[in-house]
Amino acid sequence: MPQDTSTLALPRQRQDPAPPHIPASRPGRINALDGLRLLAALMVVAYHYMARGGGWSASGQVKFPSAFPFAAYGWLGVELFFLISGFVICMSCWGRSVGDFFVSRVTRLYPAYWLAVLVTTAVLLLVPGGQDPLPWPDVLTNLTMLHEPLGIRMVDGVYWTLFAELRFYLLFALVAWWGLSYKRVVVFCCVWAVAGIAFSKSGDEALRLMIMPQHCWYFIAGMAFYLMYRFRPTLLLTGIVLVCFGAAVPSARATWSRTLGYFDDPVPFWPVVAVLVVCFALMGLVATGKLSWMNWRWLAYAGAATYPLYLLHQNIGWEIIGVLEPHVPAYPLIGMLVGGMLLLAYLVHRLVEKPLARSLKRGLKHALAEPGRHREDASRRTAP
Repeated sequence: MPQDTSTLALPRQRQDPAPPHIPASRPGRINALDGLRLLAALMVVAYHYMARGGGWSASGQVKFPSAFPFAAYGWLGVELFFLISGFVICMSCWGRSVGDFFVSRVTRLYPAYWLAVLVTTAVLLLVPGGQDPLPWPDVLTNLTMLHEPLGIRMVDGVYWTLFAELRFYLLFALVAWWGLSYKRVVVFCCVWAVAGIAFSKSGDEALRLMIMPQHCWYFIAGMAFYLMYRFRPTLLLTGIVLVCFGAAVPSARATWSRTLGYFDDPVPFWPVVAVLVVCFALMGLVATGKLSWMNWRWLAYAGAATYPLYLLHQNIGWEIIGVLEPHVPAYPLIGMLVGGMLLLAYLVHRLVEKPLARSLKRGLKHALAEPGRHREDASRRTAP
């Protein structure tokens, strides 16, 4: 909804203010993003259950001939997740210290992840579905979320995205330490985009590891979308988004080529571009406030459950499929499995993730607090 900029003042910042033609920031909670999170998670679930063929006795093209042409592109849900992440991380860090940003990300990522690693390992150990668990030393390394740079196999294949998120957080923390402002985030987006292009063919693995030339475009576009949302769309921000879309297409084509190895027959590439267009367009609608009508309360619960759903669904689902396929028809089994995973994800969020995140947050804030503050707090507690 357009705002009258003549009556609004910019929020007071320590950093250089945004250009004067840009209006004040908008409210924080965006229910539409929760809906997009759920959409992205269900896309990935559909891909793993009905396209990859994990756990089934036949390929996804054979088991789900009508659903396969759509499920085969569900991996693009990860790209949507990265777009959302760029938006949300920029939003959650604005006006906060680097320490607060660190605490918020640790408490968001690790509690559900720790449980998922242990539960997935236990299921692979106890359920005779055909997959073997990793050795316990590798499982313990997975708990750090640093298994990829350490050369350790993942407990579940979907965990590769978490290390990508960690690298994005590290890069963005540098900007947060510098001080967030409109201009500085724009500069960060432009510098990262130039580096992504310059090092896309580099043989330096360390540089590629940090710059992420295959995935950086989604994070950058997500940040540009947030600047549109917080302030307003400009030609510069629109240009950043369009450049990111153009650069993301070749990267998406490379991923599409790798997915063909899981299918009996190849699938066309053009739907990849179509889905990317839809993903970017949906984020554009969020950024311009066109989806503000999506204010259903259940979206917040659905958005909160998507992270546990993403972490738990793949290997556990494949194990269950391997056990139940001889006894339950394919489509009812998929329905039961997705429903059960959604319920499990919600319970994990309510009973494990939230309580553990609160305790972890208190502990981290206490550990990061200045020593003088500890003494002051102690004196207050002992004062009569």
